[in-house]
Amino acid sequence: MPFLDATTVMQSQEFIRLQALIETWVTVAQALVATIGALAFVLAFLWKMTAVDTRAILQSKQWIQRIVVGTIGVEMASVLVKVLTGSIPHA
Repeated sequence: MPFLDATTVMQSQEFIRLQALIETWVTVAQALVATIGALAFVLAFLWKMTAVDTRAILQSKQWIQRIVVGTIGVEMASVLVKVLTGSIPHA
């Protein structure tokens, strides 16, 4: 097993800090998108329930679908970030 020098240990510590920073920002972005997405979903649902015109009902259903797909996309992006940062070999 090779010995670790000071540079390798320092790079490893920097990598750990960078990875923690990325995970923190991903968590913040997820929380922000989830909050906005939940509010948009509730508003679109209320729009659907109170709409009289069939065209407005169809539009609200389309918005609900977009919100759901966007939420799934954010979740998939966060999984991708975790996979990519986890695949980087530590020094």
